[in-house]
Amino acid sequence: MKMFLNTVSHYLPKERVPNEYFKEVNGLSDSWIFERTGIKTRSKAGKDENTNTMAVEAVKNALPSLPFDIRDVDLIVGASYSPYDTVATMGHVVQREFHIKDAQVVYISSACSSLVNALEIVEGYFAMGKSKQALVIASEHNTAFSDETCEKSGHLWGDGATALFISDEPLGDKPAEILSIYSRGLGHISKGPEAVYLTPGRDGLQMPDGRDVFIQACQYMRIALEEASEQCGLSVDNLDWIVPHQANHRIIKNLAGQLSLNEDKIFTNIRELGNTGSASTGICLSQNMDTIQKDALLGITVFGGGYSAGAAILRF
Repeated sequence: MKMFLNTVSHYLPKERVPNEYFKEVNGLSDSWIFERTGIKTRSKAGKDENTNTMAVEAVKNALPSLPFDIRDVDLIVGASYSPYDTVATMGHVVQREFHIKDAQVVYISSACSSLVNALEIVEGYFAMGKSKQALVIASEHNTAFSDETCEKSGHLWGDGATALFISDEPLGDKPAEILSIYSRGLGHISKGPEAVYLTPGRDGLQMPDGRDVFIQACQYMRIALEEASEQCGLSVDNLDWIVPHQANHRIIKNLAGQLSLNEDKIFTNIRELGNTGSASTGICLSQNMDTIQKDALLGITVFGGGYSAGAAILRF
């Protein structure tokens, strides 16, 4: 059973919130934020935007390069921890918007690692013979839930969405074979569910223990990438490019150091967009597709609150 990424796209809101904004809101300066996170600005959804509308726009942006009729999609997997609606999910909204009448629709949430778990769901459906053309959407509206006055995490969050079209055969101008997918739940370790949480209507999106998140993310993003590479007979040294979850530039820098990687091999967008959650790796991949050459090997590695981790290896 094979899987191919045929098209990847993204959508970003127009607004950017600069670090200077937070000086008045929570007392943090531009230099303080940038030195500790690598963030200069973050994307923010408009008043009429939400997780669902951004998902629809990400799919629309894929249509010009989509190598098949979108109505041929037979599986839609939506990924998000910041949904607009937990009943009629983004997948259902996308199904209706694009008249994808024969698709199964499911929703997955494992915090910022949700995109990799969504890919794993597609892998399972393909293996069971229940799908051949899948659409994975990750969309996060962090600013709808974040507390901007919070000195610990109010300045971290950005909004955006990504769409990945996957099939059981290579299609399009630059298909990428998904060689391996690895994931694991980590709720049992350290601070686990307490370190990052989102309670709508109460505290909103909070990260009370960013130090623990940093420590675990640095360790398990490396482990996940190593495990995914080993699954397909490779090592991290074989990878031409890496797309890590865009949570904090210090985490990315630490990961590069652990793996003895040149940072030039690592795609990032956190400086402009902030932490766009589970959508971050898909957005970052989409932004850098023109840089990736044929036969290149690329690794995606993620870490999510709760905790969870995952990785995937692609060959273009």
